[in-house]
Amino acid sequence: MIIRTKLVELSTLDAVAYRQKLREGPGLVLLRYDSAQPGLAGISRTTGQPLPTANTDPSLYPLEAFQEAMELTGGLPFSRRGKVRLRGEAPTGETLLDEAPTVAESSDEDLATVDSAEYQAIVAAYTNKKGEFSYELLNKDFIQFANSSKVVADLVGQQAGLDQLRDHIVKVRFEALSGQSDLSPARISQIVTMLDAFSPRSVFRELEDELRRMLAQARPAPN
Repeated sequence: MIIRTKLVELSTLDAVAYRQKLREGPGLVLLRYDSAQPGLAGISRTTGQPLPTANTDPSLYPLEAFQEAMELTGGLPFSRRGKVRLRGEAPTGETLLDEAPTVAESSDEDLATVDSAEYQAIVAAYTNKKGEFSYELLNKDFIQFANSSKVVADLVGQQAGLDQLRDHIVKVRFEALSGQSDLSPARISQIVTMLDAFSPRSVFRELEDELRRMLAQARPAPN
């Protein structure tokens, strides 16, 4: 079993694509209807662009196909799904699926994370009508909580560190969403890592920007 998004069909190729959670980060897998060889790419954390692997044939899998796959899979949440390989004709007929040994299995830890009730509850809470996980919805909710919490206000007044503030907010909101009152730091970190893999950006970027603003406003003026 692997952790991946649902399949999406490409218009640049007679192929389908999905994102997969790899040990080194998120990746893209493209599967042509007329070839057993998949096209693989990593995703740059710096530029957000696909980086096809050295053994991916650009004549079979051009860069624009990976770029389309990036756009179509952006924000789609990860879940436990079977490995796939397409066989047969392009999408006019029945699509046959079977095992694809060229794509690596996911780790037991990652599988346990996406199978957990707390991960599934958090993803469900911020998935929009298009079936995409919305960083915007999540950050808006967490920022509203930060601005209404007395504990957060006290921490800001004490000039607590950004990490301490963010970790408190994330723990409280994750526990409220999941109905769990004792999420460990390790479990929270695993969920955050999985959410971060949906897109090459920090899942809490807007929250952290708001916390920096709050800390700056509460900082005593220099003499």
